[in-house]
Amino acid sequence: MHFADRLDAAIRKIGNPVCVGLDPRFDQLPKSITEEMIRQHGRTTKAAAEAVIAFNRTLIDATADIAPVCKPQVAFYEELGWEGLRAYAETIRYAKEKGMLVISDAKRGDIGNTAQAYAKAHLTAASGLDGGLDADALTVNPYMGRDTLEPFLDVCAKHGRGIFVLVKTSNPGSGDLQDLSTSTGKPIRDVVAEMVHALGAKHRGECGLTDVGAVVGATYPEQAKQLRASMPDTVFLIPGYGAQGGTAADAVAGFRADKRGAIVNNSRGIIFAYKQEPYASQFGETDFGGAARAATIKMAAELKAALGN
Repeated sequence: MHFADRLDAAIRKIGNPVCVGLDPRFDQLPKSITEEMIRQHGRTTKAAAEAVIAFNRTLIDATADIAPVCKPQVAFYEELGWEGLRAYAETIRYAKEKGMLVISDAKRGDIGNTAQAYAKAHLTAASGLDGGLDADALTVNPYMGRDTLEPFLDVCAKHGRGIFVLVKTSNPGSGDLQDLSTSTGKPIRDVVAEMVHALGAKHRGECGLTDVGAVVGATYPEQAKQLRASMPDTVFLIPGYGAQGGTAADAVAGFRADKRGAIVNNSRGIIFAYKQEPYASQFGETDFGGAARAATIKMAAELKAALGN
């Protein structure tokens, strides 16, 4: 089934476009988990990986029925070496088992066979001698050119997966390159947006959206509105909500007029909600899953209000 159709159906079923960012940091995990894993496995990367797996499973259990998508940031798994990659693979498997779509936030991008290998690694299931990690979608970096994206699209079409191309990211330094004017007078972000729209034209699902998505930060709502006009059929992955300063009103700038075509990511504000008020007092460390669920419900309500639903 086409990725955009699966995503659109999942959002409609759940009733909100929240994406839970699974960005675990060992030193911020509940001590009840980290201390137990160190007791079992010593001060090893296996202990850290097992702690991440236990943490993520609880978060997924707490949010799978109220958030259609999760997004593990691969860097937080890779820093634990091969044990971390095992935790990453287990997180994908468990989330999909619980009904969530998974976006692998790896920001890959390279030429030819290398891009194809990245695509196979993240966007296919393990089979025979291939050890695919089986994510539903992958974030990709377009700054080596159009030919670095095409191998991903071939895999997406064959396996029903999607990509999200970096267009206007949420970080403060995004303008260093993305806002620079080209020889035509257009900023680079607009040139990339046009490329994303063109690539997606042949990859529309039945819902009218394409499997070539765009990363457009909530921290730049005016640019998001302009980019939405350039990419009317593109699914926006909107980071920057919460800890980076983006609000629900900012985030909905990236939605289509029909209030579809976007998902909004929140990482720290959900997975570490138990460290923040009012959730710290209400739930505490022992019920970090309950805190994550409450934060997700609050975010969904804020987006619903901002969308006017």
